[in-house]
Amino acid sequence: MITSVLVANRGEIARRIFATCRRRGLATVAVFSDADAGSPHVREADSAVRLPGAAPAETYLRGDLVIEAALRAGADAIHPGYGFLAENADFARAVGDAGLTWIGPSPSSITAMASKVEAKRRMAAAGVPVLELLDPATITEAELPVLVKASAGGGGRGMRIVRTLDGLKDAVASAAREAAAAFGDPEVFCERYLNSGHHIEVQVLADAHGTVWALGERECSLQRRHQKVIEEAPAPLVDRIGGDLRDRLLAAGREAAAAVGYLGAGTVEFLADDDGNFWFLEMNTRLQVEHPVTECVTGTDLVALQLDIAAGLALTGPEPAMTGHAIEARLYAESPADDWRPQTGTVVTFDVPGVTARFGRTAADGIRLDSGVEDGSVVGPHYDAMLAKVVAYAPTREAASRQLAAALRRARVHGVTTNRDLLVASLLQPEFLAGTAGTSFYTDHPPAALTDGTGPEPEVAALVAALADAARERGPLLTAVRSGFRNIPVGYRSRTYAAGEHEIEVRYRFGRDGLELPGTAGPALVDATAEAVVLDHDGIRRRWTVGRFDDRVVVDGPQGTVELRRVARFTDPSAQPPAGALVAPMPGTVVRVEVSVGDIVKAGQPLLRLEAMKMEHVVHAPEAGTVAELPVRVGQQVSQDTPLAVLVADG
Repeated sequence: MITSVLVANRGEIARRIFATCRRRGLATVAVFSDADAGSPHVREADSAVRLPGAAPAETYLRGDLVIEAALRAGADAIHPGYGFLAENADFARAVGDAGLTWIGPSPSSITAMASKVEAKRRMAAAGVPVLELLDPATITEAELPVLVKASAGGGGRGMRIVRTLDGLKDAVASAAREAAAAFGDPEVFCERYLNSGHHIEVQVLADAHGTVWALGERECSLQRRHQKVIEEAPAPLVDRIGGDLRDRLLAAGREAAAAVGYLGAGTVEFLADDDGNFWFLEMNTRLQVEHPVTECVTGTDLVALQLDIAAGLALTGPEPAMTGHAIEARLYAESPADDWRPQTGTVVTFDVPGVTARFGRTAADGIRLDSGVEDGSVVGPHYDAMLAKVVAYAPTREAASRQLAAALRRARVHGVTTNRDLLVASLLQPEFLAGTAGTSFYTDHPPAALTDGTGPEPEVAALVAALADAARERGPLLTAVRSGFRNIPVGYRSRTYAAGEHEIEVRYRFGRDGLELPGTAGPALVDATAEAVVLDHDGIRRRWTVGRFDDRVVVDGPQGTVELRRVARFTDPSAQPPAGALVAPMPGTVVRVEVSVGDIVKAGQPLLRLEAMKMEHVVHAPEAGTVAELPVRVGQQVSQDTPLAVLVADG
C-alpha cells in the first residue's frame, strides 16, 4: 500500500503530482537543490529534503541521493515526473531494490525504449512503420535534409537539422555534447527529416492484468527547437483526414506498449503527413508535459491512474473516449524573436485571470493552470525555462483556442521576458485556427512576423507609464490636484522610456482642461493612479494597469503588454562595455571557445558556445573583424552581460 510519495523532480510537475496525492490522502515529500530552496513545490510538500548543489548532475540526477531522501523522510514510493531520472532504468531498478514502490514502467520496458535506435528496431519488427536509421558517416547529398537526434532523452535536446553535408560533422558533435550534458549519454543517430509534417502522439496506459488503453491522441506540431509549444487533443489532422486514421493510430499505440510488456502511463509518438501516413518516432516511458489536455477530454486523472497501477490495481470499465477539445500553451521565460533565447530573473508578478482549476481537471469552458512559479519565484540558468502550462477546455476547437488566447492576453507576468505574445498570436493565426499547421509553423511564420503589430503601441504605453509614474510621485497628498498643475501656463514635463532599443520621449502637462500633449489633442485622461490609468480616445475608454520592478515599468492593457525601461537622464560611462564587446546573453557555462586572440573571423562565424537551461547556445560574430580579447575560458560560469570577447571590426 502506498502511503507517502516522494517526487524526484521540481517545479510544475512536482506540484501537479502533489495535488493528486493530497486528493488521495497521501503524504508528500519533495527534494530540492540549493537553487530551488524557496520554490513553491518545496513549501507545498509535507516534508522536503535538500540535495546539496545547484547543477542537475549533482542534485536531481543523483539517484542515490534521491533514494536516500525517500528512506529518511519515510516515503514508500517514488514518482519521477518527467525529465531527470524519469526514464532511467537503473534508477527504477534501484528504487525497487531499496524496498520502495516505483510509480512508472518496469526497468525492462524503460531499457527497451530508452535507446531510440533500439526502439525503432523493435517497432519495425512489430510491424509499426518507422523512419529509416541513417549512419552519419555514410549520409549522402541525396539523403538531405536529415535530423540528428540524441538516442536517449527528449525535450528537443541533442537535436539538429542538417541541410548541407559540410555542416553534418559539427551538428553531430554539438548534439552529442548537449545530449551528454542533459542525459549522460552522448549517442546520437540520424534519420530523414520531413520539412513539414504533424507530430501526433498516443497516450497509453497498461496495467499488470493485461489491459492496455489508448486514451486518444494529441497533436503537438507547433514546436521550437524540436520542443513542443502548443499541444491539443484531439489532433486536428486526424479529425480533418478522418477515415480509419484514428483507429490505426490508437491500435499502433497499443501494439507498441504490448510489444515491450509496458506497465503504467506512456506516450507513443508518431510523425504523420497530410495523406494519413505515419511513422513511429519514439516512446516516452513516463508522464508527458502535455498530459493535461488528455485529462480534460477524457475526464481522467492520469497521475491517479499511475498510482493505482503501481499499487497493482486493474484498469476497469470501458476505455475512456474523448469529448470536447483541449489546448495547452507552454509559457516559457524566453525571447522568441531573439532565437528563442532563455531568460532569467525574478518573477515579480504572476497572475492568470479566469482560472477554474489548478493541477486538476476543469469543466467545459474552463481554464486550467499548472504553474511552477508564483510571485517572487527566481528563474535561474540551471533548469528548463518553462514557467507554467495554461490549458483551455471547450466544446469546440475554435472556442478553446480563443478562450486560451484571451486568458494569456489578460495575464500579468512581470519580471522576466516570456513567449506570451507569441502564444496569443499563434493561437489566433488563420493556419492554426484551420487546423492545418504543421511542424514547420515557426519556420514559415517567424516569431517577429507573427507578433508584429499585435500588441499595444509603445507610444501609448509610454504615456500611460509617465502618467502613472507622475501619480506615484505625487503620493496621497492633494489627490484632487493633478501632478504638474499650475495656475499659469508652463512648459511640458518630459519623461523618457525605452521599448527594446527604441527610446520614446513623453512630453505632457496638465492645464485647466486636463491633459495636454504637444502638437496633438491626444487622449483625455479619465483617471490616473500609481497602479492604473484610464484614457478616453475618441469616446472609447480603456484601462491600463501598471507594475514596476528595478528600472522597468510594465503596462498591461486590453491589447496586451508592453515592458518599458526608464531611461536615465545621465549614464555612467564606466558602466558601459568596451567598444566591440560581445556579452553573455544569459547566465551559463562556457563549453567551447572556437577562436583565438588575433583570429580574423567572418560575420556569423561561431565564436563561443554557452550551456544554459540544458541547451547549448552559440555566440556568433555580428560582423567581420579580428578577435582582440577572449576574457573567458572553457568551464567558466558567467553571468548575464559578462564580456565574452572583444571584436575589432574591419575597416
